[in-house]
Amino acid sequence: MSGATTKGDDEDSIVTVNFKVTESFLDEIDDAWQGRGFNSRSEFIRYTLRDAIEHPTFDRDELVALLEAETDVREGTTMSAEAAREQFGTDE
Repeated sequence: MSGATTKGDDEDSIVTVNFKVTESFLDEIDDAWQGRGFNSRSEFIRYTLRDAIEHPTFDRDELVALLEAETDVREGTTMSAEAAREQFGTDE
């Protein structure tokens, strides 16, 4: 998987950044990049950080809400759009 370039990469110099993580978290990172088809840990980390910068509105709370909605769908505890419009008094 590529696409790890950033805007202006032709002009920007490469800088090394170091950070600390636990060994168990590093194992999770390694499992993630290898399982998702990235060529290296660095490529995966660059891609993940870039995604966080480019899409800052999608956060953990929104992910939790999506997972809860998926659970509702699977358990059949959702309501139809028509029922929601009636309950909340909105038009089509």
